[in-house]
Amino acid sequence: MTAPLRLGVNIDHVATIRNARGGDHPDPVRAAEIVAACGGDGITAHLREDRRHIRDDDLRRIQEATNLPLNLEMAATEEMLAIALAHRPHAACIVPEKREERTTEGGLDAAGLHNQLQPIVSRLTDAGIRVSLFIAPDERQLDAALRLGAPVVEFHTGEYAHATGETRAIELKRIADMAALAAKNGIEPHAGHGLTYENVQPIAAIPQLAELNIGHYLIGEAVFVGLEPAVRRMREMMDLAR
Repeated sequence: MTAPLRLGVNIDHVATIRNARGGDHPDPVRAAEIVAACGGDGITAHLREDRRHIRDDDLRRIQEATNLPLNLEMAATEEMLAIALAHRPHAACIVPEKREERTTEGGLDAAGLHNQLQPIVSRLTDAGIRVSLFIAPDERQLDAALRLGAPVVEFHTGEYAHATGETRAIELKRIADMAALAAKNGIEPHAGHGLTYENVQPIAAIPQLAELNIGHYLIGEAVFVGLEPAVRRMREMMDLAR
């Protein structure tokens, strides 16, 4: 029997809406509480250098508000390392970050940045924080994650999500092959980026994947139907795929 697939909900864009007008509403902490009440398995939040959505104090408040594990997405910088060590989230997912991008545009070059990443991965690990690397489904990057000692990788599914026809099938196979290779080498594979009701099930059906992290689409759907129904429907579709 295939193991259950966890759903981590990224609540960044609740904070994006809040920050568009300033003030405190809508509060991403309330979103975290709703996710906890309706079947989400974790909360993901990306604290960016420019604080365009999640703010520093949001991390503390999210941790105090729910018992769900917090997955902190962070750039590989000394500033973010210090914040992660201060807050001690359940997990820290190291992602690439460029100030001018609208969202994370691709996977981390773990192979090319090995020397920069190694001390950060080591310090997070020593602090009891589970390290994840957000990488493309690529054997070279997976090998780098293995050499860095990362227990988790999250495969960037953007190329799959934006592809059509035969190209999408090729991208799906690439993700499936890399998930199997990760699991074979003792790394827990996760996936995320661009996943929707329409494209999530083929990804969710990959048996080695342990977790999907989904945010922007769910927050967008929540505008129309509410966050709880949006999360419950995604949860249901993932479960049906398993």
